[in-house]
Amino acid sequence: MNVQPIAVFHSPLTSKFGTPRQSGIVEGLRGEIIFTPSFRHPDFIRGLEGFDYIWLLWLFSANPDTEVTPTVRPPLMGGNKQMGVFATRSPFRPNPIGLSSVRVVEIKNDEKRGTVIVVEGADLIDGTPIIDIKPYVTYADCHPNARSGFVDQHPWKQLQVDLPDEVVCRLSSDERQVLRQLLALDPRPHYHHDPARIYGMPYGKYDVRFRVEEGVAYVLEIVDN
Repeated sequence: MNVQPIAVFHSPLTSKFGTPRQSGIVEGLRGEIIFTPSFRHPDFIRGLEGFDYIWLLWLFSANPDTEVTPTVRPPLMGGNKQMGVFATRSPFRPNPIGLSSVRVVEIKNDEKRGTVIVVEGADLIDGTPIIDIKPYVTYADCHPNARSGFVDQHPWKQLQVDLPDEVVCRLSSDERQVLRQLLALDPRPHYHHDPARIYGMPYGKYDVRFRVEEGVAYVLEIVDN
């Protein structure tokens, strides 16, 4: 079987640190799907303009080669309990394939890059290879009353976010809103609890530096990346 990337994802997030753990939870986070030259013919996406959402199948290209294990430790459960890899969305899988549902904002033609799909809500870092795109259809893909296993019993605890005006003045209002949502998800490793520790999170052309104390993420400075 020969699987080849059909496109590359472009995002303001260049590191796994700070990237949402699931698609759709940071709705305003925008990215672009840029097709590889072999797939830039407009016929490949004929009819896609009628769909609000699409599924992206992509590769966990930023993960180092690791030994496949039958269980993983989901961060949602504090990293203290093992669950079967096929009962989780861990990126460390026998086949490093990700699946994300994203909202289509715009489909446009670029003179140099060909067809570009602008989307919101992706959990892909910049440069992620995409191996397939499928339309999201409500009659088959929407199951509002479905159980979600251990996820139902362990809601993600979000942080409050302190964004001083004098620190975030370089950001637009949309960038501030997305940054607030990203930090609220608490990008730290589950075992980090040092309130004095300062973290750096790449965000577009900036590096956002913050610390966390008693459930609040305090943004300290934003510098050029």
